[in-house]
Amino acid sequence: MKLDSKYFDRIRTRRKREPEPEKATPTCQWDGCEKPGVHRAPVGRNAEGQFFLFCFEHVKEYNKGYNYFSGLSDTEIARYQKEAITGHRPTWTVGVNKAAKSSPLHSTMRSGSAASQARIKDPFGFVKQGGGTRAQPQARKLKSLEAKALDTLGLAANCSAPEIKSRYKELVKKHHPDANGGDRGSEERFRAVIQAYQLLKQAGFC
Repeated sequence: MKLDSKYFDRIRTRRKREPEPEKATPTCQWDGCEKPGVHRAPVGRNAEGQFFLFCFEHVKEYNKGYNYFSGLSDTEIARYQKEAITGHRPTWTVGVNKAAKSSPLHSTMRSGSAASQARIKDPFGFVKQGGGTRAQPQARKLKSLEAKALDTLGLAANCSAPEIKSRYKELVKKHHPDANGGDRGSEERFRAVIQAYQLLKQAGFC
């Protein structure tokens, strides 16, 4: 590259930046004050984004008496606070919009009421109109230890919790060492009954 090339001069020569003009500092907008107004203060309601410019002393004085709700009644203030919770945006009932609320499928009745049950359509016959017997819960499949525990108590697999408790009390009273004169055989049976009942209790049978 030649030393007198225009491209060489453009790369190597730094251009002098012209100094930016200094911005004039605004004067405090407080009446009779000539100090610089560098502190912003909100104008007020319905003028969001607009500010007064005050000096430090006068912005403190302005903020002491500033009231956003000045001129509003208590009812209007309460309404504003309520709407502020949702950011002053419209709201609807949870899970229900206007179109769904006006549809024939929407109902204000509780699902457990008799009237709502009477309106249920049952094309496959799963639920009888006007009520009906509840479906019986399926029998619980027993584990080997649970079946052994019930066998120890001499109970069937479909026994109820009150039956288990009643049978347990009966066997404890029968095989307690104090009632059998310290018989070792009865003592082992007593211990087996207690273990069986504890297992059934932890499994949720009683």
